[in-house]
Amino acid sequence: MTDPTSPQNQSPPPARQADAIDAIGRGADRLVNGIARHWLLLFNLAVTVYVGLPFLAPVLMEAGATAPASVIYGMYSFACHQLPDHSYFLFADTPTPTLSTLENWGMGPGLDLFQQRKFIGSESAGYKVGLCQRDVAIYASVVLAGLLFGLFRRRLKSPSLKVYALFLIPIAVDGLSQMVGLRESNWWLRTVTGALFGMASVWLAYPYIEEAMQDVLRGQSRNQP
Repeated sequence: MTDPTSPQNQSPPPARQADAIDAIGRGADRLVNGIARHWLLLFNLAVTVYVGLPFLAPVLMEAGATAPASVIYGMYSFACHQLPDHSYFLFADTPTPTLSTLENWGMGPGLDLFQQRKFIGSESAGYKVGLCQRDVAIYASVVLAGLLFGLFRRRLKSPSLKVYALFLIPIAVDGLSQMVGLRESNWWLRTVTGALFGMASVWLAYPYIEEAMQDVLRGQSRNQP
């Protein structure tokens, strides 16, 4: 039988427990402080990775690494329609093929949208990016606007919701009019409207995030002995 009074079964001294709790608290404070100080860098890196991986997929396909490319296409299929005539193509004669061009490249004619989105390209035609043109424009503009925000973060104020809504009108008109069949959009309209939406969203949100992070830093500074 194990002796309950043996050193192995005794609880750590209260002082040691207090030191451990203090160490955990200091570590948590440093983590929060680091996030608050470098949140913009973390955001920019995260969005850069998110918008960069879809471009890696066609590069991997071209290199013959179809398995990891398929994983990327599959991951982003939950976030984007990935219609090939609404997507950029790499290693292709044209980076913005039309539906008729895609049919000449080997995509079957008369396919419904669910069948069309499965077409990623071919060795002779090139391969599509894993995000559509509008989504690429949105997230790429978020990265660009995030970098610009770093230059003016202490002076830039968020726009009013009315001003923000003005930047939403182009993407709403372009997307909805195409969705209901009134017209067909094109690659440059998707790109421009997506970029306006992405940059306006950064303009609206990032000053509030910056203010919140500064409040965190001020609170930690007051709590320091």
